[in-house]
Amino acid sequence: MLTTSVWQDTKTFFPLFVDQLERDGAKTVYVVGASDGKFVVPLAHRGLHVRAIERDLRALSGGPVTFPGPRDGTMLGLRGRLAAEHLEAQVEVIEGDLLDLDDTPEPADAVWTSCSWHYSANHDRPLADFINRMKGLCAQPRGVLGAEFMMPVEPRHHGIEHYLEAGEVRRYLPGWQILWEAYTPPFVEAPHVEQLNEHVHRMGLVIARRPEHERES
Repeated sequence: MLTTSVWQDTKTFFPLFVDQLERDGAKTVYVVGASDGKFVVPLAHRGLHVRAIERDLRALSGGPVTFPGPRDGTMLGLRGRLAAEHLEAQVEVIEGDLLDLDDTPEPADAVWTSCSWHYSANHDRPLADFINRMKGLCAQPRGVLGAEFMMPVEPRHHGIEHYLEAGEVRRYLPGWQILWEAYTPPFVEAPHVEQLNEHVHRMGLVIARRPEHERES
């Protein structure tokens, strides 16, 4: 049974990250902010062992959502999708906030996040804390970090460090090899869950490799 993420049609650089994993022959990967599995499920279908980190109970277990229209609907949730597609053995679900996990998770070949650090719930913690924790999930040496992120559009965004301008992400990755870096101009995103009207985004991407001898951040 094939299932669909409620975020399926939102724009993403994710295929570039997948290409990098295939070139590297990666076997294990973290998805930080896994939501209902938009990125988790395709990675698991490719045979990777995925560790999915998510704190939102509705995203994990499903529940009511409002779709554009507006119309009411139901999110199947990550666990429901994994069960329906027989992928439970491929995916370890880690329920909780990345920055609040008690135990230090075992590093993986790669780690991915999509537009997670700009959420207002993360604004009370330095962006460096979020990125450094992601870096710690990358295996030594040569683990890969991939992140797509929102860039400032509205005036209020310019006062929030979690919205990065082009090139600023590099200062959080000293010594790391930048494999991919891309930035979009402003573009119109179609309505979707949590954004029921057309809206404007700018997005950035960085894919970077951990150095064999890393200097202090």
